[in-house]
Amino acid sequence: MNLLDDATSLSDDLVRLRRDLHAVPEVGLQLPRTQEKVLAALDGLPLEITTGRSLTSVTAVLRGARPGPTVLLRGDMDALPVAERTGLPFAAADGRMHACGHDLHTAMLAGAAQLLAGRREALAGNVLFMFQPGEEGFNGAGHMLAEGLLDATEERPVAAYALHVVCHTWRSGVFTARGGPAMAASSVLDVTVNGAGGHGSAPHRAKDPIPAACEMVTALQTWVTRSFDVFDPVILTVGAFHAGTQSNIIPDSATFTATVRSFSDEARDRLREGTVAVCEGIAAAHGLSVDARFTEQYPVTVNDAAEVAFAADTVREVHGEERYEGMENPILGSEDFSRVVDEVPGAMIFLGATPPGADPETAPANHSPLAAFDEAVLADGAALYAELAVRRLAA
Repeated sequence: MNLLDDATSLSDDLVRLRRDLHAVPEVGLQLPRTQEKVLAALDGLPLEITTGRSLTSVTAVLRGARPGPTVLLRGDMDALPVAERTGLPFAAADGRMHACGHDLHTAMLAGAAQLLAGRREALAGNVLFMFQPGEEGFNGAGHMLAEGLLDATEERPVAAYALHVVCHTWRSGVFTARGGPAMAASSVLDVTVNGAGGHGSAPHRAKDPIPAACEMVTALQTWVTRSFDVFDPVILTVGAFHAGTQSNIIPDSATFTATVRSFSDEARDRLREGTVAVCEGIAAAHGLSVDARFTEQYPVTVNDAAEVAFAADTVREVHGEERYEGMENPILGSEDFSRVVDEVPGAMIFLGATPPGADPETAPANHSPLAAFDEAVLADGAALYAELAVRRLAA
């Protein structure tokens, strides 16, 4: 049997693991129940396993029977603070949800470990499995790198691969990637507008921060569209706005937070300076003070063109020509796998997982409380992880 056949025979186990993970979503860098399930899934395999010191990561090394290079395979494990509304029988019920498919990534990577362990005698080199917490804004990859991830074997990896499922846009089972910039850099703009509270019936006796904060939100949107080249894209989205307690009270302060996406160092530098200047200028015009802080989060995810071409060829040979589509444009989402591919040539590869019967153009997107994924892709993803490692070690 080939790797795909072996992965298909594991389908029931992969679905079971995915559902177990989905039912107990954990957010951030500390995922004790998730880590426990991953360690149980890897138990009995010929792996050298270490766990993180500052986070509940799992690093596993499979050493082939003969010496050779190291290939890194990554799966992220954390969930989101989203209240699930899918109605699935294994849905989470505590305000957290695997709304971005990381439960599938983890199950596929665990499956790849099992597939590759069964072929250890044929491997010349090592496979480094990176089970990562904290991708969703907690810099989990950065923490794992700081703890020595890339030095887990005698030589640093020669290539790194990650899979990411998408429950919209692409039909189920289609793999896609692009060389060069594949995902945006992300930054966060945190703004607090400081005024002076008072009675809603006498705004002239107070210093109302709410109109100024609202003006900042709309001005930032206009400033972005008029200050940046459309061929060097920038996105600014305010995701949270908080002010006041009831209708007749002018509060002392108003706060909002925005995510900012970009594809070049030049654009990010201008965003850092310009967003703060816009907020400070509007605050001054209203006679208020403002604390505006621009924080860089993740860099641009830059795929190595050669590794993308290699992955594309592997998909076509293993799954068929129709299962790979080139990705024309980068994605405005961001990833801390960017930190790995800054150190090691690699590729972030996307896998369509739109559920059966849903239209990829209208299906709820990743991060939605209604996000649902086609579990049929689990075996295909596990097989591709394993094939990439086997073929890259043999190259």
